[in-house]
Amino acid sequence: MPESQMKRMKELVALLGKAAYAYEQLDTEIMSNYEYDKLYDELKKLEEETGTILAGSVTQKVGYEVVGSLPKVVHRQKMLSLDKTKEISKLKSFLGEQTGVLSWKLDGLTIVCTYENGELSRAVTRGNGEIGEDITNNAKTFKNIPLMIDYKDDLVIRGEAVITYTDFRKINESLGEKEEKYKNPRNLCSGSVRQLDSKITAKRHVRFYAFSVVEGGIKALSKSEQMDWLALNGFDVVEYKKVTKDIIENEVDYFSQEIANRDFASDGLVLTYDNIAYSKSLGETSKFPKDSIAFKWKDEIVETKILNIEWNTSRTGLINPVAVFEPVEIEGTTVERASVHNLSILEDLKLGVGDTVKVYKANMIIPQISENITQSGPVAIPEVCHVCGAETLIKQEKSSKTLYCTNGNCKAQRLRAFVHFTSRDAMNIEGLSEATIDKFLEKGYLAEFSSLYHLEEHKEEIVKMEGLGEKSYNNLINSIEKSRHVSLPQFIYALGIGQVGLNTAKLICRYFNYDISKIMEAEEEELTQISGIGPVVAKTFSIYFGLDDNKQMVYRLLQELEFKAEAAPLETESSIKDKIFVITGEVHHFKNRKELQAKIESLGGKVTGSVSKSTHYLINNDSTSASGKNKKAQELGIPILTEEAFLKLIH
Repeated sequence: MPESQMKRMKELVALLGKAAYAYEQLDTEIMSNYEYDKLYDELKKLEEETGTILAGSVTQKVGYEVVGSLPKVVHRQKMLSLDKTKEISKLKSFLGEQTGVLSWKLDGLTIVCTYENGELSRAVTRGNGEIGEDITNNAKTFKNIPLMIDYKDDLVIRGEAVITYTDFRKINESLGEKEEKYKNPRNLCSGSVRQLDSKITAKRHVRFYAFSVVEGGIKALSKSEQMDWLALNGFDVVEYKKVTKDIIENEVDYFSQEIANRDFASDGLVLTYDNIAYSKSLGETSKFPKDSIAFKWKDEIVETKILNIEWNTSRTGLINPVAVFEPVEIEGTTVERASVHNLSILEDLKLGVGDTVKVYKANMIIPQISENITQSGPVAIPEVCHVCGAETLIKQEKSSKTLYCTNGNCKAQRLRAFVHFTSRDAMNIEGLSEATIDKFLEKGYLAEFSSLYHLEEHKEEIVKMEGLGEKSYNNLINSIEKSRHVSLPQFIYALGIGQVGLNTAKLICRYFNYDISKIMEAEEEELTQISGIGPVVAKTFSIYFGLDDNKQMVYRLLQELEFKAEAAPLETESSIKDKIFVITGEVHHFKNRKELQAKIESLGGKVTGSVSKSTHYLINNDSTSASGKNKKAQELGIPILTEEAFLKLIH
C-alpha cells in the first residue's frame, strides 16, 4: 500500500470522526452534509482499495460488549522480560559489530494481537508471560488500531497500549469526589484495557503502538523492514532509530531530549538486533531473550531545600500539597516545584519547610521527591481551603489519605461544578458540553449558576463561537428554560455538595417535607437523625449552607426556578419503609433500574450502590450469578430477590 494512501486514510478518519461527534453529541456542524458525504465516500473507497479499516472509522459501527470475566489465554510464544542496564557502554558492548534498532520503552500494557484473514480476531494481555487475558472486545475500541488489514495470512504482533498524559489528566479531572484518582497513566491504562464493559474502555482513549512481529507478515530480513511494513498496513509503530555502536550514544541522547516533547510515558529504551536471522540464532536464557536489552533512564538526583508547601485546590475539590524548593537543574531544565500527590506521601516523607530533600524526574519528565534527608515534618494540614475559606475534609481512599475542599461552590471548582449542575440527573440541561462551559467561563458569561438563566444577554457573541451557531444557541436556551421547572431533590443534588448524591438529596428533602428554607438551615445534629445520613454527609451538608456566599448564591438561583410538586406523603404501612435495597443485573418488569428505584423510594425504601451489612435486600433476576454483589449478599445472609419476589413483597 502506498504511504500516501495510509496517510490520507488517517486524516479522513480523524476529520470525519470529529465532524460526526460535533453533529451527534454537540448538535452542531463543522462541515456541510455535501462535504461530509464526499469525504465519507473517499474514505470508503480507500478502505475498499487497501483492504484496511482503521479504528474509529465512521464507516464502521463498533458494538460494545459486556462480559462476566476475562478468559485466560495461553500465548503461542512465551513472553520473557528484558535484561536491563543504565550504562551506554553496555549497549555498545551488546551491539558489537551488529546493527540494532533503538526504540521507546513505553510505560503501558503489552498486548498481543492476532489477525486472521485480515481481521483482528484476538487481543491478549501479557499477563505473566505465559498466560494472559482475552481483551479482544476492548481492543476493538482502541483509538488507533486497525480492525482490518490487507494481509490475509495469520499475523501475530506485539505492541504497547498507552494513555497519553493529556487524556490521563482529563479523565482524572472528570472523576467524582468519591472516586479515587489514578496515580499515573500506566495504572489507568491497565484498568481501562481490562474492563468488562468495552464501552468504558472506549471512553478512555487507549492507543496501541506496535513494536514487533511474532508470526507472519512480510518476509523480511530485518526488524526495521517489519516495522515499516506494519506502518504501511495502518499500525502506529513505536518510533525507532537504526544504530551501530559508533552512533548509539548520539541516538540515546536524542531520545532523552525528545521525551520532554512526547505526550506519553516512557521509562527507557529498548535495543534489539536488526538482523532477524541473527536474533533467532541467539536463543534465550531462562529469564531473558538474548537479542534485546532494555536501557533504563539513569535518574539524575540532586539535593535542594524546601522553601514552602503550597496547597492547590483542583477543579474536582481535591487539595494537593505541592513542595516548592530552591531551584535546581535536572536533565537540562530548571525545576523548583514537585507535587506530593496526597497526605499519605506527605506524612511518609515527614516533609517540612527547611528540609533538605533529594529530587529527580520520573521518566525524565515529572519532578518527584525521592528522599527527605532531614525529616522535620510533616507540615500542618490546612483546616480551610485557601480559595474559598470552607472547611477541609480528610478522606481515606483505599491506600491513601487525601484532602478535599467541602464547598462545591468553590471558585477553583467552577468548571466541574457547572458540568455537574447541568448533568442529566441534576438540572438536565442538554447541549451544554464541558468544552462549551469552559469557553463561557473564560469569556465571563458564567459567574455562578444563576448566570445560566441570563445567557441571552450574550447571544450575539455566542452564535459566532466555533462549534455553536443559531441552531445550537436556540436549542441550548430552550433546554435551559425547560430546566427552570425541576424537582427539589434534583436541585439539591445539582448544587454539588460533597457526598450528597441524588438518593441522599431525596432522603433530606423527604425528611424536611420539601421545604427549601428548612433544608438550608438544617443543623448537622438534626441531619444525622435521618435514616441513611451519616456524620460525614451531615457535616459536609451543614458546612455548605453555613457559608454565606453559598446561601446568597442559592437565594439568587431560587429566583429563577420553580419546583415541581412532590408526590403525596408515604403510606406508613408500606412493607419496605426504611428498608435498604441494592439493584443489579437486567430488569424485565420495569423499564429500567431507575424506574425500579423510583418505585422503591415511593414506598419509603432506599437504594444504594453496594451491598453492606446495612442492606436488607439485593434485587437480581439471576440469583445464581457469580457477580461480586451476589457473593457479598450470600456471605452476609442478605436475601436475593427476583423482580417477581419484590412485587410480591410490596403487595
